[in-house]
Amino acid sequence: MLYRVEGIVIRSMDYGEGNAIITLCTENAGKVGVLVRGAKKVKSRHAALIQPFTVGEFVFFRGGSGLGTLNAGEIKESHHALRTDIVKAAYASYACELLDRVLHDEETGSFWFRQLSACLQALEEGKDPGVIINMFEMKILQAAGYAPELNACIVCGRERPDEELRISPRLGGVLCRACKHNDPPAMEISPRSLKLLRVFAMLDLTRLGNVDVKDSTREELKKIMRGFMDMQLGLRLKSQGFLDQLDKYDI
Repeated sequence: MLYRVEGIVIRSMDYGEGNAIITLCTENAGKVGVLVRGAKKVKSRHAALIQPFTVGEFVFFRGGSGLGTLNAGEIKESHHALRTDIVKAAYASYACELLDRVLHDEETGSFWFRQLSACLQALEEGKDPGVIINMFEMKILQAAGYAPELNACIVCGRERPDEELRISPRLGGVLCRACKHNDPPAMEISPRSLKLLRVFAMLDLTRLGNVDVKDSTREELKKIMRGFMDMQLGLRLKSQGFLDQLDKYDI
């Protein structure tokens, strides 16, 4: 059967002599793998189509539920600027790898296509990459069924003043002072960071404007979201390791 889809290249790998296999997050067909013959050869007309972060229209043939074979394609947005900036490329790679690991093959992808499109666009526009990625991570947690409880104590269920709360990635939400003994390593959280996490939970990336975040708040959000991602999903991503190296050398 011949398919025509709009998709984003979230993974690209060499295959055989001059070929490539790309993984697409598509608007209507979920996540699909497509073989692109001759893509790595000199002067290939499909060379640009296999680049990570590329948004395009892909026409491919697939029999059954296996790998498709590309017939034709047209680039709609190359996101070349993301690939030429080491920091932007690192964050974009993390977003793509995270989605690739969480999204099952052929799982309905319209929501994810929109979120990833907005994420890549915001990164290319120079918006705060830490805030963008934390918001994207929140969407991942919500879709995976691990949305953190941010409005009431995860143990007793009571709403408390923000100043009294801690946050527990292990238990999956905020803890009031009376319940903090349930998870002694639970992290302190400032009212500002908690407010931003609630915004991340309510909005999607297509509605994200410019957010001015202090360095201390950015670091706090990063630590909290990293805790949730590690505790709730337990993924080990190559791109996360590279981001850690960038932080280590303050790039």
